[in-house]
Formats: sequence, C-alpha cells, structure tokens
Amino acid sequence: MKKNTIMIYGINTLYEAIKSKIKIYKIYLNKKNNKNNKIKKIIKYSKKNNISLNEIINLNFKKIEKKNHQGVFAIIDHIQLLKIENIIPMIYNSGKIPLLIILDSITDVRNFGSIVRTSACTGVDAIIIATKNSVTINSDSIKTSSGGIFKIPICKEKNIIKIIRYLKSFGIQVIAVTEKTDNICYKFNYKNPTAFILGSEQKGISKKYLSLCNNTVKLPLIKNSLTSLNVSVACGAILYETIRQRLIES
Repeated sequence: MKKNTIMIYGINTLYEAIKSKIKIYKIYLNKKNNKNNKIKKIIKYSKKNNISLNEIINLNFKKIEKKNHQGVFAIIDHIQLLKIENIIPMIYNSGKIPLLIILDSITDVRNFGSIVRTSACTGVDAIIIATKNSVTINSDSIKTSSGGIFKIPICKEKNIIKIIRYLKSFGIQVIAVTEKTDNICYKFNYKNPTAFILGSEQKGISKKYLSLCNNTVKLPLIKNSLTSLNVSVACGAILYETIRQRLIES
C-alpha cells in the first residue's frame, strides 16, 4: 500500500467513506455482490471518479480473510486527525451547543469503534483522544464504527489536562462518567455545552483528570448486579440521556 494510506473493509464502511469524499485509491469487490444497491452506487461512483475498480470472484486477501469484509475492501487516504482548538469556534459559530467525548486510555478498537458509531448517531461534535495510551485508528476500528469515523472529527491531543482547561474556558462543563461516585447521571443538566470523559475499564479515569472535572456521574446499576458497564455501553447511555434532555425536554 502507499504511504499514509489505510485499508478499509465492509460495504457500509466503504459507502460512508465515499459519502465523506475522502480520497479513495483502489476498490476491490466480489463480483457476486454487484446486485446490492450500495454496491451499485459504489461501482457508479468509482467509474465517475476514475477510481481503480477490481471486480473479482474471490477476495483472497490474507489481512482480511478472517474478517467480516462482505466481499469489499478498499485503499483510502489516512484519517486526518484534528485539533480541538480548531473545532470549538466552528461549533459555536454554527449555533450548536457543543457535545464532546474525551477518551482516557481507551485502547480496545472495538470499544472505540462502538463509541464512534454511537457518537455519530447522537450528534457528538468531536471525540478527543490522547497521543499516548490510546487506540490506533486502523481497519478494525473503522469497521467497528460502521463508517461513523468518516462523520465525526477525531482530535488527537498531547496534553489532555490542557484540553480540559481549554474546554472549561469556553464554558463547556466537563463531566466524568465513572462508577466511583454517588451522583446518579439523571440528576444533572446536559442541555448546556458538555464534554463527557470516559476511562478504560481496567484503570478508569485518571485522578489528574477527575480533579479538573466540573462533576462526576454514574449510571445506576441494580443491587447485587455486576459492578460496572462496558465503556462503549456507558457512553451510549449517557449520550442518549443527553439527547433526551436536549430534544424532548427543550
């Protein structure tokens, strides 16, 4: 593959990549899939934009042979990682109420992909990850996001403490979602500009980040149940509570 390119696989993933207008270098399709409506659109797009299209009977490609590629993979330009300082003014200028996610030491590609997918569905404006101890943006995380990664800015930042302070200076409340608190999440107001921070299931949220947060909240668990939720599930639950407040109660 060319330098600074990435391989993606799966019909929805490629379809969302096309809609995002990211640079696509090559597309490989299983001929048996050419009756699928999205595949037809992919073929039409590739021909219109002079993208190298390879229709083959069997996709024998070692890197994805055990993955759910659905007979489709492509070589695209790398995912551009942004800076949150460039995103916040744009959000306010558009008239939106900022809604952000900060991920602390989330390294599992499936959790990350699920968080991205849910964030794209709930109108999150950006996801912030750290330069160190964070997930790699690769084929698997893109596939797990079901193409959601093409719809939402991913910001990679060296100093998360600095970023938390920066967000607060713009009137954005930073709320830690953690089981290590007595504050039930439904008692708080998320209609205001909000950034949720979530930590890994192994270590949780770093104390240095917790000390800077405006509040800490947790999702209620039934007595004698498991002690914590999967981080992507917790992210989905808090985001949909935010949407409920902003859309239904507004």
